[in-house]
Amino acid sequence: MQKVEITSIDTSSLPRLKPGEMRALLEKAKAGDSEARERFIYSNLRLVLSVVQRFTGRGEQPDDLFQVGCIGLIKSIDGFDLKQDVRFSTYAVPMIAGEIRRHLRDYSAVRVPRSMRDTAYRAMQAKLRLTDTLSREPTVGEIAKELGIPEPDVVFALDAISDPVSLYDPVFNADDDTLCVLDQISDPMDNETRRVDAIALRDGIAKLSERDQKILNLRYFACKTQVEVSKEIGISQAQVSRLEKSALRQLEKHVRS
Repeated sequence: MQKVEITSIDTSSLPRLKPGEMRALLEKAKAGDSEARERFIYSNLRLVLSVVQRFTGRGEQPDDLFQVGCIGLIKSIDGFDLKQDVRFSTYAVPMIAGEIRRHLRDYSAVRVPRSMRDTAYRAMQAKLRLTDTLSREPTVGEIAKELGIPEPDVVFALDAISDPVSLYDPVFNADDDTLCVLDQISDPMDNETRRVDAIALRDGIAKLSERDQKILNLRYFACKTQVEVSKEIGISQAQVSRLEKSALRQLEKHVRS
């Protein structure tokens, strides 16, 4: 195994536990065994490192991100429900990534003022309301009018909270078929193509179950996390994740057909 040293930890020396051993150790940790808790954390540091590697190249020291990721790992241990039929890593990875994203957002070299973040949040909520009312995506001018603020303020606020992405970042993976951001960029003057895509998307959503439609609406229009959706619908976060992925696959097949 390749040796990687981070925060004075040689990751090549980290233990690899079998699923049964990991489960037993976690049960002891959840029961209050401090030694088991420490061993469980140490055994999952490689998981933290794998998440940290997704966020390299953003101007932050890997050691700092690793420490933040460890906080996410600890929160995952505290929040994990042993009664749920889901692997710990499935639950922990989004928690660790979320903790790192919050750190990057709150401590970025380019700080976004609180007032601008509040404006962006209000703009997203207004966009959702107008989408329901107009049955289409509202323009920036319509959002600005709804909020009673200048259009540039809406644009600046939404841009400020958006993470930069690469044109080659994957947005969908299915076997050997990868869809990148670049594949979704089209000529803004090609209105006919946009109308056809909108119709296909609308028809595809209509074919989903009522629960799947609600999940996609909450995730992509109400901007809620999978945890928030799970609480609102009354199912586990793991179930939300599976249903969301299944619904997106169905939509992708319909749009491409």
